[in-house]
Amino acid sequence: MAPVLFWFRRDLRLSDHPALVAAAEHAQDDGVLPVFIADDELLGPSGPTRVRFVSATLGALEQEMGAPLCLRAGNPAEVLVRLCEEHGVTQVYCTRDHAPYGRRRDEEVKRALQASGIAFVEVSSNYAVAPGTVTSEKQLPLKVFTAFRRRWETYGPHLVLGPAQVSWASAESELAIDDLVHRAGTRRPELFGDLPDEATDELPKAGEHAALELLEGFAASRVHDYKAQRDLLSVAGTSSLSPHLHVGSVHPRSILAAVPGSDEGSATYRSEICWREFYADVLFHEPRSVSQSLQRNLAGLRWDSGPQAEERFRTWARGETGIPLVDAAMRQLLATGWMHNRGRMLVASFLVKHLHLDWRWGAKWFMWRLVDGDVASNAHGWQWTAGTGTDAAPFHRIFSPVAQAERFDPDGTYIHRWVPELAHIPAPGVLQPGGGVDLLHPSSYPAPMIDLKVERAEALARFQEARAAAQATP
Repeated sequence: MAPVLFWFRRDLRLSDHPALVAAAEHAQDDGVLPVFIADDELLGPSGPTRVRFVSATLGALEQEMGAPLCLRAGNPAEVLVRLCEEHGVTQVYCTRDHAPYGRRRDEEVKRALQASGIAFVEVSSNYAVAPGTVTSEKQLPLKVFTAFRRRWETYGPHLVLGPAQVSWASAESELAIDDLVHRAGTRRPELFGDLPDEATDELPKAGEHAALELLEGFAASRVHDYKAQRDLLSVAGTSSLSPHLHVGSVHPRSILAAVPGSDEGSATYRSEICWREFYADVLFHEPRSVSQSLQRNLAGLRWDSGPQAEERFRTWARGETGIPLVDAAMRQLLATGWMHNRGRMLVASFLVKHLHLDWRWGAKWFMWRLVDGDVASNAHGWQWTAGTGTDAAPFHRIFSPVAQAERFDPDGTYIHRWVPELAHIPAPGVLQPGGGVDLLHPSSYPAPMIDLKVERAEALARFQEARAAAQATP
């Protein structure tokens, strides 16, 4: 008898795993062959930090399985056909992928397997409610978050499956888990120039056990304060589960089941999970939105380009703009592979509306550095800030770095941590452009690269220009 092959992707866990449960039930005593494929189409555009976290999660998964994964590299369709032929496999199971590349890849895999007489079985999804499920009464996609959330909430309660009872089969690997990092970053954009590539050493603890520990602690002691504390930059007010959600060491269904309360904190946190699912739904219906603006009325907006613009981009990415809160957030990203969501909104607004640079540049840098880089959330988060996406912030909403610092880091604790040149300068001076540096408080911190008021006015002028051009176009 032959084993059933299970193809792990963004579902690196054993609990609450419908696809793995289905594979194990079909396999019975013949065993499940666990496979992970190093796909260069995904690894090439990924920076080393996220790939290192994936590798650590795979290592944790092997420990939790008590058995080795079969690691192969190459085109998934070719790899799977070859593996099935080697081991007499007639059934391949996986979790359904709803992202643009994943859908194209899986269609190719399905055709290749079926041509060899092998069944390709896709089960469930990586979301509490699969993209494409939530629609209007007329069965149309919902383009506004509030309407989406109202219907999304009707799909609960979310039932969580226990751990799959699996008898594991084995097959020879062609590479080690640590080899994945060496395959990352082969498609590094030239735009990045001399920006650093090194993976951070401050990765979160990886694996399903670590994810569930985080979730348990958050649900028990911090979720009730989530609404009040989630935007405070120097406070650990968030769950820190986003890297685990990305690789699937925890499922959003498990998270929703753990925070069922009616208090404001729990409700706000569930709303943030819904935002993630909303963006995945938008991407499912509009695959082009990975790199194209959804709202066409700003298609004519002037972005700066050329060598000087690219150097301003790299100054932003290094956290050397001379605007303390922007630099603190960008340096947190470089050092840890993560950035507070309030910081993400601020630095995105600064790049687009103060530096007049294309949102796609920033989206590429985030996907390169973020340990939790998710294609749907990243693209649509940037489009929200740029005013080009679904439920977008109006373009004329321009975040003030000083006002954001005064509100969300009033004593400068976050800035002091990530911009050590300013650690000796107290608030409110440290919140200002240049960090309050003067003759009494010398520092190596750079002078502001721009005048915030001047560039804000320039952004608004460009917005009016683009809107006028759109209105004049028949």
